[in-house]
Amino acid sequence: MTTSPYSEHKLAVTHRGDLIERQFRCLCEASAILARAKSIEETLHEVLKTLHHDGRLLHGVVNLYDPENSLLQVGAIYMDHEGVKTPKVVYRSGEGIVGRVLEQNQPIVLGRISSEPRFLDRLETYDLTLPFIGVPVRDLEGKAIGVLAAQPDVPADDYLPERMEFLRAVAALFSQTVRMLVNVEEGRDIARERDALRREVRGKYGFDNMVVGHSEGMRQVFDQVRRVAKWDSTVLVLGESGTGKELIANAIHYNSPRAHNRFVCLNCASLPENLLESELFGHEKGAFTNAVKQRKGRFEQADGGTLFLDEIGEISPLFQAKLLRVLQEGELERVGGSQTIKVNVRIVAATNRNLETEVEKGKFREDLYYRLNVMAIRLPPLRQRLVDVPELADFLLTKIAGQQCRSLRLTDNAVRMLMSHDWPGNVRELENTIERASVMSEDGVIDSDLIVLPGHQLRTAPPASSVSIAKETVSVSDFSDRNFSDTDVDERERLIAALEQAGWVQAKAARLLGMTPRQIAYRIQTMKINVRKL
Repeated sequence: MTTSPYSEHKLAVTHRGDLIERQFRCLCEASAILARAKSIEETLHEVLKTLHHDGRLLHGVVNLYDPENSLLQVGAIYMDHEGVKTPKVVYRSGEGIVGRVLEQNQPIVLGRISSEPRFLDRLETYDLTLPFIGVPVRDLEGKAIGVLAAQPDVPADDYLPERMEFLRAVAALFSQTVRMLVNVEEGRDIARERDALRREVRGKYGFDNMVVGHSEGMRQVFDQVRRVAKWDSTVLVLGESGTGKELIANAIHYNSPRAHNRFVCLNCASLPENLLESELFGHEKGAFTNAVKQRKGRFEQADGGTLFLDEIGEISPLFQAKLLRVLQEGELERVGGSQTIKVNVRIVAATNRNLETEVEKGKFREDLYYRLNVMAIRLPPLRQRLVDVPELADFLLTKIAGQQCRSLRLTDNAVRMLMSHDWPGNVRELENTIERASVMSEDGVIDSDLIVLPGHQLRTAPPASSVSIAKETVSVSDFSDRNFSDTDVDERERLIAALEQAGWVQAKAARLLGMTPRQIAYRIQTMKINVRKL
């Protein structure tokens, strides 16, 4: 039986209508899947599954371009059996047929895969006797950001152009969804990174890591920080340079209800007065030369959080009056502006000056001093808490060892040498000294010969033979009635009282005082306590 040309044309139209109807249903299903999209890979996989079963386009693959590494990698693939993981297959731009689609940013249709020598078949899933279609996935500017590829389930026929146009329509749907999903997942990554950084910062400035030292002065400081952190009271941190005032300010902020908002710092001594006003209050466009746009100041940046004003004692009396208004009213005006801006900022200020003396001399406003001095925390200099030097040295050495990615150790002689110094530069000088010694150490062991204390006089402790036996001998009757837990008692007397109660067993005395045996041993040595032999 022969078929007339008319009959053949009518049969072709009927088949074309079936194809268009099937593609329309498939496109509707793909749109529904993309509308409820969650993760990129899961969504792409579901659409490729629909193309396979409803659109009769097999082995669908979505390749996404990674601009950072200049590679095209498989983002999702569908095969008609379970348990197939996305293969780690990549292409460079222009490599193979998929790479050429990306490079040329145009569809490529192969009537038969085996007839194209440039087809790489790295996935090893295609029927080489069937056609292949690859179309670009484009961004809003029309640039190729990926490739959608699939294989029709019948040999080359007159409908390959229709199948290619259908895949282009699906790729257009992919384009917007992929961009949206990438942005969502990047947002999740940013949120996870933010949360991880918050945990890291809170761990860094947490009380467990901050409490280094068991001297009475530092224990009082830690107790004050714990108490004040949970309230919004203004805090004034007093202490010599290098005692860790900024560390205390960080600990207050990151252990407060404001921890999820910004911690903003400004060293008031680092800027001249005209720039300090703009830096703190901000400025409007055109307020002065080079003010080419509006800029928020530190107060606005710290809104809802904490503003740390270091070296507050260095600002001039004129600027003190401007600062006082913001602290009292919580209102400011940008330089060159007239709009009143309200801010909710917690203030932590710090200085190494004696502000009471500055007030008496007329160099610091009395009303500003009282506004700042709501809760004062005074950090003792290191020379007044030499008993903390071994623990501080261990803490700093661990930090430096982490930076140098190796193990470091201080010998007992090195620790004794560190404890014999006055430390006018306080903890900062101690850290610099230890870091310098660690750099000079080849094997990670730091002995006294590597401890260099330039420019400062060493405190030479008298030799043990010169110490009066009568002075150092401890009488049971002198301290047996002392309470080692009484904080009003001198630290040396508390230590001796604990030793008496522990029968002069240092490990037991350490447990009574909440210390380590090494800390007890160093305190006995530095306080020149003659240990009784029982």
